Amino acid sequence: MTPALDRIRQNNFLIIGRAGMDLYPDPPGTRTEEAGQFFACLGGSSANIGVAIVKSSGQASLLTSVSDDAIGRFCLNELDKYRVDRTFVKSVGGECRNSLAVVESRVEDHQSVIYRNNAADFQMTEEDVLAPDYSSFAALITTGTVLAAEPSRSACFSAFEQAKDSALPIIFDIDYRPYSWVSGEDAANTYSHAAFFCDVIIGNDDEFDVMAGGPGQGFSFAKKLAAQGTQIVIYKMGEKGSVTFTSEGEEIATGIFKVEALKPTGAGDSFLGVFISSLASNRSLKDSVVRGSAAAALVVSRVGCAPAMPTPEEIDAFIETHPGMSDAG
Repeated sequence: MTPALDRIRQNNFLIIGRAGMDLYPDPPGTRTEEAGQFFACLGGSSANIGVAIVKSSGQASLLTSVSDDAIGRFCLNELDKYRVDRTFVKSVGGECRNSLAVVESRVEDHQSVIYRNNAADFQMTEEDVLAPDYSSFAALITTGTVLAAEPSRSACFSAFEQAKDSALPIIFDIDYRPYSWVSGEDAANTYSHAAFFCDVIIGNDDEFDVMAGGPGQGFSFAKKLAAQGTQIVIYKMGEKGSVTFTSEGEEIATGIFKVEALKPTGAGDSFLGVFISSLASNRSLKDSVVRGSAAAALVVSRVGCAPAMPTPEEIDAFIETHPGMSDAG
């Protein structure tokens, strides 16, 4: 690990971004339009990352806004259940509503319907991000959705400034959701500005294409970010695995663990949470990527996202029984 990232070993993280309710048609395999009942659980990428970290024996505090209604209170209760600290989670009234996702536990003809109109988490303000003591954390983690609208965007950049003033590493999951942005150009410009602050950037090939400003440019853009000083850049390619670039010139190709997936969602959140927790446990960069990939494979084979996040013991057992990790594409 590079010296500037040594602080991650403190293993307590401040995470900016949404918490939401996920509804899964039950039993698994049921189409939403044919469902007679649903299974409810915590969702939202940042909340999921927090759960992954806590299940990996780390500590996580979430900084966001939720709606002051039954759905928002559900999210607060779920955060408590998973021991994700919510000291910095604000409830907002008015017409803002919490993120809500209806997600099928099926791969073929999979449907995920996301309700994000007037989203409560976009109401996070610059005043909100001044509340934490940044010096008490190991790193700041955020996902790109936070940057899609105001006042959340300005608040997030203010948090980046606070983190830098406290010499806090910033870990950024691109997490591009087109429906949250006014345009791809706006996303590209905003992401590029965010990259200037970040020590670790993680995304898939499509997301890096958006960040680079055009299709087919993502790989070279990711490599260039590392060359320009971003300490770790992980370029994920789905079934082809991933390539990890470092500012020291390393280029590490890793494959994936092949499993029979129950759903296509949750992999990225579990990857990031377990990857960071593995670095915090003093594992090597490559081993941390491998463990993140194992966590992603486990989560897509289970119902839900937050409840599907694996423990270190489950990851150990999975890797032991799945030694044939595919080669990177």
